[in-house]
Amino acid sequence: QVQLTESGGGLVQAGASLRLSCVASGRSYSNYFMAWSRQAPGKERELVGVISPSGDWTYYLHSVEGRFTISRDNAKNTMYLQMNSLKPDDAAVYSCALSPHGTIRLADCGSWSQGTQVTVFS
Repeated sequence: QVQLTESGGGLVQAGASLRLSCVASGRSYSNYFMAWSRQAPGKERELVGVISPSGDWTYYLHSVEGRFTISRDNAKNTMYLQMNSLKPDDAAVYSCALSPHGTIRLADCGSWSQGTQVTVFS
C-alpha cells in the first residue's frame, strides 16, 4: 500500500516562498519516480512536476518552471517542492504520488495523497 503524507502548506503573500514535503511511509521509495500535482477549486488537477529516483532528472509544468524546484532526500524517504515567487494562480491543494517510469501523464500516476493547502493572496 502506498502511504504518502504531505505537509508545509499555508497562507502566504504573493512573492513569498514555501517548501512542501512528501514523506513515504512503510517502505523505501528510493527506486521510484515521484510526482507533484495540484488542484484548484473548480479546476482540473494538473501535473506540477516529476523527479527521477536519483534526483538527476526533473520535469516541470511550464508555468512553474524557473520558480519551483523538486528535490528528494532518499535517506529520509522524502520528496520536496520548493516554491518561490508564488502567485495567486499557484493557490491549490498540492498532492504527491508515484510516477511509473517517470510518466508525465496525470492519468498514469499512482493514487494522489490527501494534499496540503497553499493559499496565495495579493
